[in-house]
Amino acid sequence: MRRFVAIAVSIVFILTIVSAVGYRYALPPAPFSEPRMVTVEKGQSFRQVAHSLESAGVVRSALMFLLYAQFTGTARKVKPGDYAFRGGEGMAEVMRHLVRGDFVVVTVIIPEGLTIHEIAQRVGETGLVCPDDFEREAKGGALVQALGLMPLGAEGYLFPATYKFSPRATVNDILSAMLGRFYQNLTPQVEEQMFKRGLDARRLVTMASIVEKEAKMPGERPLIAGVFYNRLKLGIPLQSDPTAEYSLDGESAAAAVRTPSAYNTYVIAGLPPGPIANPGLKSIDAALYPARTDFLYFVARDDGTHVFSKTLKEHNEAIASLRKAALHTAAVPAKTAHERHPE
Repeated sequence: MRRFVAIAVSIVFILTIVSAVGYRYALPPAPFSEPRMVTVEKGQSFRQVAHSLESAGVVRSALMFLLYAQFTGTARKVKPGDYAFRGGEGMAEVMRHLVRGDFVVVTVIIPEGLTIHEIAQRVGETGLVCPDDFEREAKGGALVQALGLMPLGAEGYLFPATYKFSPRATVNDILSAMLGRFYQNLTPQVEEQMFKRGLDARRLVTMASIVEKEAKMPGERPLIAGVFYNRLKLGIPLQSDPTAEYSLDGESAAAAVRTPSAYNTYVIAGLPPGPIANPGLKSIDAALYPARTDFLYFVARDDGTHVFSKTLKEHNEAIASLRKAALHTAAVPAKTAHERHPE
């Protein structure tokens, strides 16, 4: 009997000690002065995850957290990513973050029509990478070379979109995402239409980039593309201000069109050597499906829309009319496009 009582007392004592220790290690840590990052790698075992959390002080005991995960059946539901913990979170709350995938992401928004240089600056503002490193790799890095985009680099192929990156993302991670999004949009239907129009990928994005820079109103994109295709067919220079401005960063349009360069379509015939920006899907669609039109000229109104003309005479009359209206309202004369045309 005494032996039985002794055993019972020992068991109660041990359970009390275990409960006390377990309770102590199950308590949430004190809040941190700064968030602590824990990375869960893809394919990582939950035991490794638990030890990473313990090392960061997010949980008090990797063993207790492992037992909790096994008891609740959540160990296999953890999502990889970079997690930020502020402390003061119990095991249940920590596990909820891991299961829901509440990992930290850096959002980068790339609008249509930016150049590589402008994209590099925008990415650099997030603190992810150095802008100079991004620009250098985008213009001639190993990934760009492997895709056969040299010698002009990835200009035109960095697809405008909203991206979400890990805080540990590298330049190649970011480039891969942007280039990958572009090639995802080269569907069999797109490639079939490219073949019908006699376009390869570079000529497609070159035309789309010019349309992107010229069109201020989305609905005018196909019409502007139609004008440029008409001019190409007739052997008339495109005479696009944005192409001339591309290789002379900081120069005014008036100065750019007077300066010879490979991108000055007032000087050269046909398309420039490559894209002048990174176009969005609507401009790519306009380059693939231009409007059927007889227009050869257009000039911009103050509101961003354009007056389209079939002949040089009509075009000059449109320019004169817009300038007269500008003078009448004491406004700055409207910026014109494609004013320099052979008689």
